[in-house]
Amino acid sequence: MRLSRYFLPVLKEAPSDAQIASHQLMLRAGMIRQEAAGIYAWLPLGLRVLNKIEQIVREEMDRAGAIELLMPTLQLADLWRESGRYDAYGPEMLRITDRHERELLYGPTNEEMVTEIFRASVRSYKDLPKNLYHVQWKFRDERRPRFGVMRGREFLMKDAYSFDLDAEGARKSYNRMFVAYLNLYARMGLKAVPMRADTGPIGGDLSHEFIVLAETGESAVFCHKDLVEMDPPGADVDWYGDLQPLVDQRTALYAATEEMHDEAAFDAIPEGDRLSARGIEVGHIFSFGTKYSEPMKANVMGPDGKEVAVQMGSYGVGVSRLLGAIIEASHDEGGIIWPESVAPFHVGIVNMRQGDAACDGACEAAYKALQAAGVDVLYDDTDARGGAKFATMDLIGLPWQLIVGPKGVAEGVVELKNRKTGERVSEPLDAVIARLTGKAAA
Repeated sequence: MRLSRYFLPVLKEAPSDAQIASHQLMLRAGMIRQEAAGIYAWLPLGLRVLNKIEQIVREEMDRAGAIELLMPTLQLADLWRESGRYDAYGPEMLRITDRHERELLYGPTNEEMVTEIFRASVRSYKDLPKNLYHVQWKFRDERRPRFGVMRGREFLMKDAYSFDLDAEGARKSYNRMFVAYLNLYARMGLKAVPMRADTGPIGGDLSHEFIVLAETGESAVFCHKDLVEMDPPGADVDWYGDLQPLVDQRTALYAATEEMHDEAAFDAIPEGDRLSARGIEVGHIFSFGTKYSEPMKANVMGPDGKEVAVQMGSYGVGVSRLLGAIIEASHDEGGIIWPESVAPFHVGIVNMRQGDAACDGACEAAYKALQAAGVDVLYDDTDARGGAKFATMDLIGLPWQLIVGPKGVAEGVVELKNRKTGERVSEPLDAVIARLTGKAAA
């Protein structure tokens, strides 16, 4: 993509009401624009990151055996009356009446609807287990939306729902999602710690939040420090084998959010192994038994010929919220530092003297070669000054900057800068292209 043709409305200063780094940097980098309190338009750069995060989430859900569908944003109020949650949910629910006086709501979550879909189609235990998921926009009418996409009213979420015959099967489904979550956060360059958590309005008795540690986190968290450095399980796990040891490895060590914190248990940890910090919730998983299947009559015929209400769980990932969490965990005074897996572009080409034939020629050659190799590249072909180009590249946080200037071109080299480390190397253009594409130089 040529920057001269792109839509990238960067700002020198963040609006005064942007209080945390991720909100400030997303606005300054031209990723989002506020349209109403807690409601944002996703501009091209932000949408590219959002799509890459969504794809990682989708791949890890598919790998763990979940099946994708898509449920609508609007739901019938009568479904929520079946479960008893319509009146209990509170003012965060946006209630709507259509032209025929039917009561609807803009979905804050989808337990009721997915239960209705399941009960209409599944009759036998032989069709279990099932895990259905979708990635969809949600709305919760927060009293005080703040911190940009971290606590907005409209947000993109992945929510999965498991259905099992009994508690043993439900625990296996829960464990699959637990392990899948560890993998998906690691792929985004995040160290997410699973912590015991309150089940809140969803209900149930088994629940973990996945927390990214950050100084600007919304709540206090407490854990054994070894949890922060544990490697993810990886893609080679046996998804339908015994995953309990992997879960036990994490849950055997103390970790809890502020709401679930046990001061005595925390104090029992050796002082050097205690970690108290601020954290950002990026996912929440629940196993809640028959809380929804019983009132909504989501039953299957068991092996004994008797009907039984299925055991259910739900598993959420805040897809749009993850952008803010990644930025909070990875930025500096210059701007964002994107992990390569979710960066909007892999490489930014900086032409230090637009209009100079040699510089233009080297940039064009690099641009075409990288595009041909399937590398996402943003070419700054504008006539802005060099300092402004560097500032923009640092602000938007692309992992690599390929810098082409007249002196280097005359010497047969270009400069490659690593955004994360700041390291710079000068090499011939072919060598830099080979490095960026992962191929050996010809």
